[in-house]
Amino acid sequence: MKRTIRTTALTVGALIASFALPAATAHADAVTPRVDLRVLIVSDGGPSTDAIAAELDTEGTPYTEIDLQDSARPVIDADFLADTVDGVPRARFQAVVLPNDNPFAAGSAEMTALAAYEQTYAIPQVDAYTYARPEAGLDYPVNGGYSGSLDGVSAQVTTAGAAGPFGYLDGPVPFEDNSPTVGESYAYLSTPVAGADFTSYVDAPIPGGTTRGSLVGEYRHDGRRELVVTFVYNQYQEQFRLLARGIVEWMTGGVHLGASRSYFAVHVDDVFAADDRWDSTLNCTPGDIDCPPGQGVENPIRMTAADVDHAADWQTAHGITLDMVYNGVGSVNQREDNDGVDALADEFVTDRDSFRWVNHTYSHPFLGCVQNVTVVPWKCATNADGSTQWVSRNAISDEIATNRAWGQSVGLPLDTQELVTGEHSGLRIMPQQPVDNPNLAPALTANGVKWLASDNSRDPVQRQVGPATTVARYPMNLFYNAGRTAEQVDEYNWIYTSRAQGGSGICEDNPATSTCLAAPLSTSTGYTDYIVPLETRTALGHVLSGDPKPHFIHQSNLTEDRIAYPVLDGVLDGYHALFADDTPVVNLRMKDIGTELQRRAARDAAVDAGQVTAYRIGDTVTVQAPNGVPVSATLPTGTTQGGTAFGSAYAGEVSGWTTSTGQPLSLDLPSATPSLTATADAADPATSSTTPPTRVPAGVTAPVPYVPEN
Repeated sequence: MKRTIRTTALTVGALIASFALPAATAHADAVTPRVDLRVLIVSDGGPSTDAIAAELDTEGTPYTEIDLQDSARPVIDADFLADTVDGVPRARFQAVVLPNDNPFAAGSAEMTALAAYEQTYAIPQVDAYTYARPEAGLDYPVNGGYSGSLDGVSAQVTTAGAAGPFGYLDGPVPFEDNSPTVGESYAYLSTPVAGADFTSYVDAPIPGGTTRGSLVGEYRHDGRRELVVTFVYNQYQEQFRLLARGIVEWMTGGVHLGASRSYFAVHVDDVFAADDRWDSTLNCTPGDIDCPPGQGVENPIRMTAADVDHAADWQTAHGITLDMVYNGVGSVNQREDNDGVDALADEFVTDRDSFRWVNHTYSHPFLGCVQNVTVVPWKCATNADGSTQWVSRNAISDEIATNRAWGQSVGLPLDTQELVTGEHSGLRIMPQQPVDNPNLAPALTANGVKWLASDNSRDPVQRQVGPATTVARYPMNLFYNAGRTAEQVDEYNWIYTSRAQGGSGICEDNPATSTCLAAPLSTSTGYTDYIVPLETRTALGHVLSGDPKPHFIHQSNLTEDRIAYPVLDGVLDGYHALFADDTPVVNLRMKDIGTELQRRAARDAAVDAGQVTAYRIGDTVTVQAPNGVPVSATLPTGTTQGGTAFGSAYAGEVSGWTTSTGQPLSLDLPSATPSLTATADAADPATSSTTPPTRVPAGVTAPVPYVPEN
């Protein structure tokens, strides 16, 4: 295994001490307790504990949160933390997360109870964001350390971190610097205080010298283990997203409910068709509904055979498969207008097995209400009685079936259960069409559609539409009507600059959802210098957060200047520069993404309802969930279920799904997995050597930095 509970630098004596067992008597006094696979989070409302809670939510790891600001909260005492079940001592939490190393008042009975609990059951503690001080194993920053901004600094996983909980990273941990006017990352850099048993896992250079200071490290003392984090963060920042997996793996010892992987899928819409082109003079798109009828000259954008070869080569170089979302009429019209010739379709068909294919309807019509485009913005046409005119069931069904038949006729390897309607039409769209077209669901039924794409920007939550389950897709801010960088930048300026700067004023009218540019971007440099980094950061953020939803662009973005590739390269090259080879991007097709989202929703609902529980006794993990509920888990390599290997390898462990039958599920850990023990008698708080100190020593000020919400 790549990661262990503690580094190999520890001696056997230190290992025994970390479990609070005297070396000479451990065999006589130790028992094997039951440890529930649930995390205790003690929160002060700060962003760091919120970020860890968000990570546990994403992974599906159960936790109990106590708000220190809530006067009605339960008291943390011995009875709250542990009890006995069937004569076996039970630790109710496998890890404790505190907002800092000691958020309680001096002499707090609650901190004393936590310390005794951690000693008795070898329970690790995460200090989500704490000041560097001797009580946390570190010297004060004033003694040759540093306190201040880390914006733009590249931290590094240490040798111990790579051999331990952060082995899934290649090493660099860049800290964001997205704004020159906003402080984004405040930190304390320091070295271990003299005599401390402290191992740094992530560090950064202390300004003004060659010494490196710890940002994340393990402090072992008084039979306890603390993960000491000395930088502030929120759940959206890249530096936290990179380290979140390791924090969870450290606190759980690599044995926990829930799982996390990195996903990236890209759908390319309108393949075989041609997309209308933005007119920089008219500030609209001739041929589309944003231009008055008859205004401007249509100048369509369509891929070439050379673009197909480039896409195939790009896939091979990056280890990813694009999903080609196609409209067959584009090829039919091309052949009709060119004496039967369509070099693009011929090349795609020749290379069809290199890509995945998704039905996008035959001619890409709007399948919701009948649109009245004589006004801008358009509205739904109505019948004489005022009711909405809807596109018919037969029209929708014909579009689905005809495109499927065309694709099968040229040998495209389709999964006929997947569908992306043009503009995600048929589904509700605000404000014009607040409900789904009632004819959509029957048409989906008639054509066996089970997975239907939706637009994440307006319909993000997975839901049922007749027989189909939606799969929300992230729209990339690469415009369908741009094949050249200059066109992309010009339209971007039109949307995101104020009226006074020659823009549309959309950003002024919608300040809650958009931000105006300070000035128009240069059409020659604005794409590379501004749009690409921004779009890369947004998409990479989705990948790092473990979100499996696909992103979508258009075929126009893969031709002419091929404007999509710099962003896609930025996402994948950026990811590969940060993560080890055993932690790859997972590239799923649409139906598999839908299944993953469906499983997560069912699991999360059951976890939130307290219906999913698990505990470990020795080398056995027992999981209980309602019949039919999918359960995910992350466990050491070599774990088995009923004698069969559990899960699949990822990030130095195995993880995967199993479905409950309503009976307890038993997972057998490999015998090499460090086992938890407990002393026969809990530590006596009155004689414990752990006396909780005050939060910050007298005379030392710990500034409270601003953390951007992103």
